[in-house]
Amino acid sequence: MKLGVLGVGNMGSAVIKGVKAAATGIEIFAYDKDGEKLSAAAVTACKSENELVKTCKYVLLAVKPQVLGEVLDTIKESVTPETVFISFCAGISQDFIRSHTIENAKVVLVMPNTPMLLGMGASAISTDEKTTEEEFAFVKSVIESCGIAEVVPVDKMKEIICINGSSPAFIYLFAKGFVDYAKEQGIEYEAALKLFSATLVGSAKMLTDSGMTVDELIKQVSSPGGTTIVGLDKLYEGKLVENVTAACEACTKRAYELAK
Repeated sequence: MKLGVLGVGNMGSAVIKGVKAAATGIEIFAYDKDGEKLSAAAVTACKSENELVKTCKYVLLAVKPQVLGEVLDTIKESVTPETVFISFCAGISQDFIRSHTIENAKVVLVMPNTPMLLGMGASAISTDEKTTEEEFAFVKSVIESCGIAEVVPVDKMKEIICINGSSPAFIYLFAKGFVDYAKEQGIEYEAALKLFSATLVGSAKMLTDSGMTVDELIKQVSSPGGTTIVGLDKLYEGKLVENVTAACEACTKRAYELAK
């Protein structure tokens, strides 16, 4: 099977790395306007976007959403009914891709995140009836070579962006508050970062593996009259949950704006 990667920035490179590590036997081709990035990808390089599309049944669109329309217009004449697009472009719909290529183009939408760079991605993936079960299974296996993939309804692919795509940045900002506080208290930055990071990993496993609800897990840590409960009170006063909701709503709104 031949996989073409159109754009070898962070996400495109992550997929290339994951597929190589999985030793699936997939032939990987790539194109990028940046010759250095293309060379560093260490796969079969194509001379143009059109050469890549003509060569590969599966085409990963790993370019910026803002330039996707231009890219699709360039490759339109090379697209066939057998081409399967794998779109990493946030907020971009299947209809948008079809409007710039062919009416019945096969499109699998993917919302990846940056932990994919470490093979620990958490990607939302969706498609419709134009893509066969076999084709969708192949695409899902490609994405899973870089982490996990969860199937999401196609009409929720903009709403999911804040949950896994943008949320790493929110988590990093949350982490900054803790490690900056530790530094202010004279605690070594690296020690605090490692402790907090390990706590994030452990807490995530508790969320997925403990069998307890989020509310139950919060209660488990919060002894009456203890240190945690007074800290939680401050977070509630600052409307942390409401602010997270507002951040998610802003992400989703922007996704719909980009899709126009």
